[in-house]
Amino acid sequence: MRMTKRGWMLGLACMLAAMAPAVPAQAQQRTVRWAASGDPNTLDPHSQNVGTVAMVLQQVYDGLVMRRPDLRPAPGLATEWSQVAPTRWRFVLREGVRFHEGEPFGPEDVVFSIQRAQAPTSNFGIFVDTIERVEVTGPNVVEIVTKTPDPILDYKLVSVFMVSKSWAERNNATRPQNTRAREEMFTVRNTNGTGAFRITAREPDVRTVLARNPDWWGWRESAGGQATGNVTDLIFRPIASDATRIAALLSGEVDFVLDPPLQDLGRLRQAQGIRVLEGPEVRTIFLAFDTNRDELLYSDVKGKNPLKDVRVRQALYHAIDIAAIQRATMRGQSVPTGTLFPEQVNGYVREEDVRLPYDPARARALLAEAGYPNGFAITLDCPNNRYINDEQICQNIAAMWTRIGVRTTLKAQPLAPFFAQIQKDDTSVYLLGWGVPTLDALYSFQSLLATRNGAQGDGIWNYGRYSNPQMDALIQRMKTETGAARAATVREALALYRTDVPHIPLHHQMIPWALRTNIQIPHMANNQPYFRWAVVN
Repeated sequence: MRMTKRGWMLGLACMLAAMAPAVPAQAQQRTVRWAASGDPNTLDPHSQNVGTVAMVLQQVYDGLVMRRPDLRPAPGLATEWSQVAPTRWRFVLREGVRFHEGEPFGPEDVVFSIQRAQAPTSNFGIFVDTIERVEVTGPNVVEIVTKTPDPILDYKLVSVFMVSKSWAERNNATRPQNTRAREEMFTVRNTNGTGAFRITAREPDVRTVLARNPDWWGWRESAGGQATGNVTDLIFRPIASDATRIAALLSGEVDFVLDPPLQDLGRLRQAQGIRVLEGPEVRTIFLAFDTNRDELLYSDVKGKNPLKDVRVRQALYHAIDIAAIQRATMRGQSVPTGTLFPEQVNGYVREEDVRLPYDPARARALLAEAGYPNGFAITLDCPNNRYINDEQICQNIAAMWTRIGVRTTLKAQPLAPFFAQIQKDDTSVYLLGWGVPTLDALYSFQSLLATRNGAQGDGIWNYGRYSNPQMDALIQRMKTETGAARAATVREALALYRTDVPHIPLHHQMIPWALRTNIQIPHMANNQPYFRWAVVN
């Protein structure tokens, strides 16, 4: 496989043809003020693999491989690459690139960045888990040697940002921040990328200010020598309150809202000077269970864990009226699902996308069969500012479970403390949303369902500690198989997922963005705004 700039440039040029041409930053100020409900909990590029961090850092940092608007790989800091042998990839690096603080980008930075992403404190191990070593084989060439054949390495590397080795060494930041320990270090508030924008001010939970990097290599990557965007300044504001966030948009205080509340979409569509962009997101919302402990946390059941019994998990599944959640809570802006990822992901099988039906009577019968005729108490952990209507979804589910006898206490909290809690496995059942940046089934299976055995990437987000040797074997096969054999393995794993019920899949999100009519920007299925493509008229 080989990727060059030509296909990417032509596709991007066609998409942007209707947009106004960019103007030099010094000629006219074009500022976009954007808002979302949550703020990044770190600026370290290899610490937290979460969307709120990525939405800021992907403006600042580049990877060897980057994205097209359809999320497929495109040249980034590598102009081309090829798989020269089953376990060897060659990347030709872009010349003349400098980091924001002036250091030239080179092969040593690639070696360092991949090793940094492999560190124990990194949450990005899933993207570099197959890499054995990185070799510098020329002035602008690196070769990545993998432990086993990895057919999707280029898709994985989209998520691995390149960092200046000398800058990290100067600032005692050669390894990623340990967010579980609430560690403070230089990269929590400081950045130094090669990207389209650089951060000029950072006030956590208040604002992040970014300025255009006039020397970014990508400004003239489209046809005819025209820049791909004309934004000169970005101001990001986290605004937790839905009402306040929308009021800021309507009053002109902000220009772009990443996560408008669903109940306001009708009003926004009618508002003068505002438009709503909509489309499906590559993200699945689900509930995950603690299937590991012998005694369930935060429950009135002592000496045992009801969630280890598949009949209890099935009962909780049957108790959820997903149609009611789609209609009333999501206002139609969701796609109910019975599987692990949406159809945009390689490996999706429609026949395996089947939910257990809503059946409260069956749920009560299953609880009685499992030895809990009177139910039990449980605590449901949920974020309240990360996914669309996340707290409301959990409120509804808590009420549905309570009606079948599983007396549910909801603990809803902001993203940072929520993640800090579940990443310590301090939970009984929790709600999570899962995107698939590689657009491949392995990413979801390996991250969410592989046994947490210390292997890099395996079970990195499996906070319920689900473990099944049969599932592990299927995941290991997915890592190296190709073609029809791999497709059959993925389908077998999807069938096992339905049988075991380690999760209750709920729905795939639909994502609306609300913005001023004078702003043009591609609506991305990963729910990430790429302001390097934005044009302000």
